[in-house]
Amino acid sequence: MAASGRGLRRAVSAWPWPAWRRAHWEATGRPKPEYDAVVIGAGHNGLVAAAYLQRTGVNTAVFERRHVIGGAAVTEEIIPGFKFSRASYLLSLLRPQIYTDLELKKHGLRVHLRNPHSFTPMLEEGTRSKAPRSLLLGTDMAENQRQIAQFSQKDAQAFPKYEAFMNRLASAIDPLLDAAPVDMEAFRRGSLLQRLRALSTLAPLLQAGRILGAQLPQYYQVLTAPITKVLDQWFESEPLKATLATDAVIGAMTSPHTPGSGYVLLHHVMGGLEGMQGAWGYVQGGMGALSDAIATSATAHGASIFTEKTVAKVQVSSGRVRGVVLQDGSEVRSKVVLSNAEPQTTFLKLTPQELRNGVIKGAGTAWGRRCKGQVCPPLGKPVLLFLTSQTGNKQGRASQEWLPEEFTQRISQLDIRSPVTKINVAVNRLPDFLAAPNAPRGQPLPHHQCSIHLNCEDTHLLHQAFEDAMDGRPSHRPMIELCIPSSLDPTLAPPGCHVVSLFTQYTPYTLAGGKVWDEQERNAYADKVFDCIEAYAPGFKGSVVGRDILTPPDLERIFGLPGGNIFHGAMALDQLYFARPTPLHAGHRCPLPGLYLCGSGAHPGGGVMGAAGRNAAHVVLEDLKSL
Repeated sequence: MAASGRGLRRAVSAWPWPAWRRAHWEATGRPKPEYDAVVIGAGHNGLVAAAYLQRTGVNTAVFERRHVIGGAAVTEEIIPGFKFSRASYLLSLLRPQIYTDLELKKHGLRVHLRNPHSFTPMLEEGTRSKAPRSLLLGTDMAENQRQIAQFSQKDAQAFPKYEAFMNRLASAIDPLLDAAPVDMEAFRRGSLLQRLRALSTLAPLLQAGRILGAQLPQYYQVLTAPITKVLDQWFESEPLKATLATDAVIGAMTSPHTPGSGYVLLHHVMGGLEGMQGAWGYVQGGMGALSDAIATSATAHGASIFTEKTVAKVQVSSGRVRGVVLQDGSEVRSKVVLSNAEPQTTFLKLTPQELRNGVIKGAGTAWGRRCKGQVCPPLGKPVLLFLTSQTGNKQGRASQEWLPEEFTQRISQLDIRSPVTKINVAVNRLPDFLAAPNAPRGQPLPHHQCSIHLNCEDTHLLHQAFEDAMDGRPSHRPMIELCIPSSLDPTLAPPGCHVVSLFTQYTPYTLAGGKVWDEQERNAYADKVFDCIEAYAPGFKGSVVGRDILTPPDLERIFGLPGGNIFHGAMALDQLYFARPTPLHAGHRCPLPGLYLCGSGAHPGGGVMGAAGRNAAHVVLEDLKSL
């Protein structure tokens, strides 16, 4: 997947090894036999959960299967001298409380704010005296209006009202992110006390309703309608509509014409940095530096983080979770287990689903194994005690269901489709766009710090790219979001060089015609993407030193993203709030006592937000009081 270039040995040999390598944590340490809590996976949500638990005195261990922490929020030197945010690459959604509570600035987090933040060049013929047009958006509303007026005076006038409208919706949704969803199960089957406690979970919903007021029907449409329908009511110019629509489809196997695509747009505009609403930035040292800061906060209070320690199974005894079993066969006991893995891995692969007539179902097997007594070692390896108290049926055989069939069936049916192929590129000079030529000395210009949208002049182009993927083919003209974090953070590349992040779609997980994502198909798609960039910035292909191509199967294999889905599952309305991951089990708890979901597959969903980890930790702390 990675191809290295030549001719940079002198620059690389003089390049210092930065602090980001601290993200390689304790790969050789031996875990203790018992902790209060175990976290499966050192993605950013798992680290956040561990940090909150440990700060309250809950002795916590985190087990990560890779050699580096961070999950998708990781920095890796794939090409010598070039340090890539290999998967996630921008920061905005991380909850403000997490910055403060975990003292992330104290632990080294530095962020470069981007302003302007969006650049959409046109693929059109210029003239001798005039370059092709482009759309540059930032925090200066007057300048935004001047930019939009190139395409429509009407749209320029409407844009401030649109921004105010969306910001109001974001402010209403915001409180819902910081608490577990309404506890529908408590309302259905809980005791009177549990039902009274569940009433408190209604507060964020009531607050949202008060903020939206009489405009609630219009806002409801934003969440349920195709984003094209919403944008058509505000604007007439395609470059503006297509630029805004990219945030509605990014990371999602949806078209701008798909109902419900508006929520994904909202999900990407409700963040902020340094007190600036909607701001996005690059983490100094790459996204791994964020994970490093969270981990340092956790370990400063006594948490243990282990890399290259794969959890093979969740340990169950007497009808509740008792710890985990690592791939090497060692057992680690704990009162609770929090899984940062995606829901299907957590519940269908790691967790035993039932013991029926002496046969264990689930726990990494599709068929189970016949047990004698209470120990069932798969493939000759010692395993946990799965059951200590058994209920006999008429034949005297054990029969106990830990994960109900209805629950596991819903989990198996989750929409995990992903359109994303991420390409990390090392270049020896900045891209030189026809619509915004480079400075004479090649220093970064304002547009270089932006999310640069290519093949995004028209929403119809985005829909065509989507339709290609639905036919099992990579998009002929893929949607490309090009970012150059080294334009603001020169520590990421040797002097004069840059790292380029290409977040592209649409690419199906399974290709049509029996093809597979082998090296030939990967390179063919990357070449197509590079040809598209070359049309906007001639000379780009000649600047490439090396590249790292990550198709949906690669994202799944390396980072554990199901189907390559960056959100751990579609951010569709039927998989959000009290339906994430399934209805009645959206409060981070699952049907098996002691097991909790703390990753992006839980409420409030994906993005480098940390809310799922923080919320899960609060639920766990509440439950630990009763143990």
